[in-house]
Amino acid sequence: MIFLEQTGPLALIEDLGRPGLAHLGVPPSGAADRTSSALANRLVGNPETAAVIEVTLGGLIIVARHFHWAAITGPLTQLWINQQPAASHAPFVLYPGDRLRVDPPADGIRNYLAVRGGLQVPEVLGSRATDVLSGLGPEPLQSGVSIVVGHATGSLPGVDLAPPHPANKRLAILPGPRLDWFTDQAWTVLQESSWTVSAEADRVAVRLEGPRLDRRITHELPSEGLIRGAIQVPSGGRPLIFLADHPVTGGYPVIGVLADRAADDAAQLRPGDQVSLHR
Repeated sequence: MIFLEQTGPLALIEDLGRPGLAHLGVPPSGAADRTSSALANRLVGNPETAAVIEVTLGGLIIVARHFHWAAITGPLTQLWINQQPAASHAPFVLYPGDRLRVDPPADGIRNYLAVRGGLQVPEVLGSRATDVLSGLGPEPLQSGVSIVVGHATGSLPGVDLAPPHPANKRLAILPGPRLDWFTDQAWTVLQESSWTVSAEADRVAVRLEGPRLDRRITHELPSEGLIRGAIQVPSGGRPLIFLADHPVTGGYPVIGVLADRAADDAAQLRPGDQVSLHR
């Protein structure tokens, strides 16, 4: 069991979400940066699907109630165990009474804490993920709460370090299903411009500021299905990248879709970051 002394700006229980239920109106949700979440679990010998804590901009402090193996991934960050420095991206031991603090990363936004055995909170529709848009799953974590840790079934990995994935602000895209609704120039502008991440950035979507993307077809579009990484262009002409907690449908044309790893990178963007997109 672990005790949450402090959560920081936002701490959520996440796993790999609820895929395959969009036809029922249920978003997939799950970890915003799936690569980092899966890596944290692998470092402690958990299945990649085990529940972790997604830590936004640091500030998390936990106290171990029992002996635990744990690991933190995502952007490179500083950890403190009983006020002694420790490294992220490597498994470490917490003894009963040990106090772990996670600092905000210098770049990026979300870190992932995995504890060997996985975090045991009730499942909703087969997942322990918190979906901030639909409200499904556990509530955002609060200080003073204890979380039960499950029993480990796999072996510890034979590694003691995983290199951090550096923040990537050059995102790979594929043409979207409504590319033909835009001018040829719009597709070129999308790839050749430098975009600024606006203050409107959360687990649902990241809005980009920059030149207008002009449409060839201007009439209304009936709502269509959305996936993580879809780049939708509202009437203002500025792109919007959907992340883990995106709605299942949208009524604006999708000009492009991020590659899967690029969607993880997009989840680490901060307001004010400069980002580019390339085919």
